[in-house]
Amino acid sequence: MGGGKKPVRKDFGEKDLFSTRMFLEKRLNDVGKILAGKNFASEKEANAYLEKIMNSDEFPQFKRTPLDEAQELMYGAWESTGKKRVKLAFEALKISADCADAHVLLAEEALKAGGLEEAKILFQHSVEAGERAIGKDAFINGVGHFWGLVETRPYMRARLGLAQVLETLGLYDQARMHYADMLRLNPNDNQGVRYLLANCLFALGRDGELGELFQKYGDESSADWGYSRALWAFRAKNGKAPKYLKDALESNRHVPDYLLGVKRIPSHLPQYITLGETDEAVSYAASSLDFWQNTPGALDWLAEAIKPAKL
Repeated sequence: MGGGKKPVRKDFGEKDLFSTRMFLEKRLNDVGKILAGKNFASEKEANAYLEKIMNSDEFPQFKRTPLDEAQELMYGAWESTGKKRVKLAFEALKISADCADAHVLLAEEALKAGGLEEAKILFQHSVEAGERAIGKDAFINGVGHFWGLVETRPYMRARLGLAQVLETLGLYDQARMHYADMLRLNPNDNQGVRYLLANCLFALGRDGELGELFQKYGDESSADWGYSRALWAFRAKNGKAPKYLKDALESNRHVPDYLLGVKRIPSHLPQYITLGETDEAVSYAASSLDFWQNTPGALDWLAEAIKPAKL
């Protein structure tokens, strides 16, 4: 569970995107370690040094802690497949038990094998390891920009994985608490947590909290946000419901076909999505159809709204 639902380029697959993100994260992590031991006379001098090392094929050497060594192995593990990635994860844990990413990878392997309970335990271990690795100060001084601190990212990946497993197990309130706290730590929401939180709030019937979430993050062009906000407004008898539904229909015209059963949701969901296209519609309908079906009158309202477009 590398992250929440995020739109990507149509010609740029999820694996390629993940590899690029991990390469950039590794580079940022290295830069941070290098800068930690430097004292610059001015911001201009610091920027000049940064430009120099970022354009270099070889980074300056710096002293690595056991956790640094373990994390270095994990960047390689994420790029590997099969038994090799598992082997690297175990090697990383031998170097440092605080390597959250190693626990995350093992939890993901457990998920692939269908072991939800095992994955839950492993993700819990990964969250605990992440907490030890970043220390208590990060939860005081880093609040509001967690993802911007590269060292917190393994912890955030661990916590996202745990929350998603809890949601899958039907433990929506526990998942909700994790998602909400992740947004407190990182309101910029680089992981797409707000979409997952919205689904938990729908499942729990917490329409008041849903309204606060939609107000906090405002307008955006994804089908997830547009159709979910329209459904919330319909449930809450909000006067803006027709506008929100019109906006949602404009963002992706394919969604109603899957919600209304005109087209069947495929058993194999798309690995990546494109804003406004069928793959995005399938992804949204698969995660949110139940909420529409369980809201009296919602699907009739949707069907009525698209009638002019069908004529």
